[in-house]
Amino acid sequence: MTGPGTNTYLIASGRDCVVLDPGPPEESHRRAIIAAIGNLRLRGVVVTHTHPDHAPLADPLAAEFGVHTYGYAPGPGFSPSRRLRDGDRLRFGEAVLTAVHTPGHTADHLCYRMGGTVFTGDHIIGGSTVLVEDMGEYFRSLDRIRALRPGRLLPGHGSRMDNAAEAIAAYIAHRREREAQILRAVGDGARTVAGVVEAVYEEVDPRLRFAAAGSALAHLRHLADQGKISLEYGEGTGDEPWEIAAVREAAVS
Repeated sequence: MTGPGTNTYLIASGRDCVVLDPGPPEESHRRAIIAAIGNLRLRGVVVTHTHPDHAPLADPLAAEFGVHTYGYAPGPGFSPSRRLRDGDRLRFGEAVLTAVHTPGHTADHLCYRMGGTVFTGDHIIGGSTVLVEDMGEYFRSLDRIRALRPGRLLPGHGSRMDNAAEAIAAYIAHRREREAQILRAVGDGARTVAGVVEAVYEEVDPRLRFAAAGSALAHLRHLADQGKISLEYGEGTGDEPWEIAAVREAAVS
């Protein structure tokens, strides 16, 4: 669904292991995971969030091995038998995975810290930015991960990032710059989400404009929360973000 697909991680310590984000219920992928487990003892199946490219294989895989599933909350095709909260720890072998609640991309999103490594799910991915539901929460979650000072990030999509500080700083800088661009667009007269997308995301493939509208709306809500714009909602159907929101006033400092 994103880039080359969703990364599934088999994390081993001694003879014990856990599977992180087993993905959708694809039979070929299920067999690949089982082959990778081999003679190891599976101690649990862990998910970062309940999007369909990360979680639906978790329950059937765990049932096959007689182990628990772990996640923040239930969602489509996934119901964790053990619900995790921020700071909860999962021990296996000599290793410890610590849950870090990182809402923003979704409200139920967890990253997992293990020593100097953070498994970031869709909070930070390799080679691209992510869709965000709540931009204020997302900024705060980025600051949380930065405060952990990890050395390495292992994302849900794309390649590993061995300079974590640089990757996190780039994500924060991108979001701040995008928000500044959106604020300028409002000041220049954009009055709807569609108008903001047209002004700010002109380089985006037209097929991705719906996703861009979602990000633009998240930024607009964040700006409204800060008192920098006034955001009013119209009488649209709600099927598309640009039909349900309108910016009525330009930015004020």
